[in-house]
Amino acid sequence: MNYRRYRPSRRTRRMAVGSAVGLVLAGMNGPAIWGYASEQYHDYKINQPEYKAQNGHWSVVDVPEEYRINTIHAALLHTGKVLLVAGSGNNAANFAAKSFRTVLWDPVRNTYKNIPTPKDLFCAGHTQLPDGKLLVAGGTQRYEKLGGDVTKAGGLMVVHNENPDKPMTLPAGTRFTGKKNGKTFESKDPVLVPRAKKTQDEESRKVTVSVSTARVYVEALEQGPEHETGLTDNYTVESLKGKDAQNIYGIANKLSFDKKDFQGIKDSFEFDPETERYITVDPMNEARWYPTLTTLQDGKVLSVSGLDEIGQVVPGKNEIYDPKTKKWSYLPKEKFFPTYPALFLTDKGRIFYTGSNAGYGPDDKGRVPGLWDLESNDFTEVPGMSDPDVLETSMSVLLPPAQDQRYMVLGGGGVGEDKKATAKTRIVDLHDAKPRFRDGPDLYAEARYPSSVILPDDTVLTTNGSGDYRGRSDSNVLKAEIFDPKSNKRHGVADPLVGRNYHSGALLLPDGRVMTFGSDSLFGDADNSKPATFQQQIDLYTPPYLHKGPRPKIEDAGRKTVKLGEKATYRVAHSRPVAKVRLIRPGSFTHVTNIEQRSIALDFERKGDDITVTLPKDPSLVPPGWYMVNVIDDRGMPSTAVWLKVPVAAPAEKDAKADDNEDSEDSGEGTDEESAEESEEDEE
Repeated sequence: MNYRRYRPSRRTRRMAVGSAVGLVLAGMNGPAIWGYASEQYHDYKINQPEYKAQNGHWSVVDVPEEYRINTIHAALLHTGKVLLVAGSGNNAANFAAKSFRTVLWDPVRNTYKNIPTPKDLFCAGHTQLPDGKLLVAGGTQRYEKLGGDVTKAGGLMVVHNENPDKPMTLPAGTRFTGKKNGKTFESKDPVLVPRAKKTQDEESRKVTVSVSTARVYVEALEQGPEHETGLTDNYTVESLKGKDAQNIYGIANKLSFDKKDFQGIKDSFEFDPETERYITVDPMNEARWYPTLTTLQDGKVLSVSGLDEIGQVVPGKNEIYDPKTKKWSYLPKEKFFPTYPALFLTDKGRIFYTGSNAGYGPDDKGRVPGLWDLESNDFTEVPGMSDPDVLETSMSVLLPPAQDQRYMVLGGGGVGEDKKATAKTRIVDLHDAKPRFRDGPDLYAEARYPSSVILPDDTVLTTNGSGDYRGRSDSNVLKAEIFDPKSNKRHGVADPLVGRNYHSGALLLPDGRVMTFGSDSLFGDADNSKPATFQQQIDLYTPPYLHKGPRPKIEDAGRKTVKLGEKATYRVAHSRPVAKVRLIRPGSFTHVTNIEQRSIALDFERKGDDITVTLPKDPSLVPPGWYMVNVIDDRGMPSTAVWLKVPVAAPAEKDAKADDNEDSEDSGEGTDEESAEESEEDEE
């Protein structure tokens, strides 16, 4: 048998040599090629219908450059638009230039509008008012300066007025000169000193005058350590003469080069969604930077905490805003909280403090969760919190439905720049005879600054955060999950597109999607050697329920005003059974704080295509204002929301005993003429 030796063709040899070279190059650049291939496969995978139906999907909002801002605050308005507020955006150059930004975004049309911003609303508080306006109060008067950056001696000047017949306004630039030290300091802001208080004893007819005081921040006229002071001194006001000079004077302790914290403002505004502008209302009694605003059951607003006009935490002086008079008044008794405390309106009009907060205050004061009675000022502690020393920058949420009165605290970190963080979640049921926090399932990672959003299907989306202070050491967490309060289980979903930590947040939109915004990392690299840039990208998360086919549609709804306990009827176009109807309060998010959002179960009946819902009677469960109405089918698919206005309850309604605190399994369940068999037929 003759054998012929095989000889490859020239073309085959070229291909072989090419393949060998390719293998050598692959060996040299294997990680890059593998990384590219992995990225391509990841993009392919997350865009598959099956993946989206299980995990949802993220996309980037196309924001024109002229409307990109450092979004610090975001609130959904009843027009469906989102108010994006930066103020100076944590940018000292913007503050110095008085460049304060607000942008109004329409998510449906993806259109934008610049809104003139009257003050630096950076780190203000905000909440929804009964008429649909957004109350914005507080903000920034002065940026902080670290010890080494303070060039002029300065600090607190307490201005006194002994005249009971005359208040005194001292303009910015007023000079105070020490009687002992002879050193002169200048006020940086105007200050109003009230008239002294005059009282008369009814029996003796003796008149007593009590001096009034006001505080203002002052600085030396020139730089240099020789202008620093030591002991307490009295200061004359250079611009005053005669009796005014005797009655008005300053007293200051040490005026030094110590670190100067951020300082707050008293200014308050209502943003009108109809005219799309800020309206000035009466200022608060206290300057506040990092305050929390909570809408109460009568539509008034509680304002708590914040840094004052000289950079100290307001010492328990809390106040109430009346939307009718546009004025503020103090609560009669004081209660101290750290800045941006998570304060929720709960049944009986009490305030539940979850322990979450977002900033300044001593680590051993005002940190314990509990129920606060505004009338008596009694505070009942709620025990059981795990990792209680890492509640700062944690997220708190009223789990749906709100009737269950179960609250969840997610993640958190140590006080200040502490490196500690936790993956703990803790849940408390305020309907228990003795409420106590118990651990829920752990988060996807140890995380400060996680953002949680209540979804219409009674689940909670949580996304992002960082494992260290402000994303330090490249610790951003690119994870998201959905928690089901009914089953007490969580499952991971599609990963976010960018990292988000400090100054970030998330809001539910009327169409059932979630927007995420912001992030203000301290550094831009893992070695903490480069400054970071603010994350101006806005993303949209489309939850799994929006990838499961046709959704219910509420037709010809119009805008309705419905009182507590009354009914409203909607025409719903959908072949599947309706499982539940939810009333969802629009969110208002900043600094890991969104105490506005709540989802309330509505009893309902369905006759043909008509759904008739009944509102609860309890105003502490449904505080007045605009709400989104969502119809959810038996697959958990929500309709696009329509808007409903709940007016302030009349006194008789407020006193009514409502059966709104049903068991979670029964609350919100309605009757539906379509049966499960019909549902199966639809699927076939």
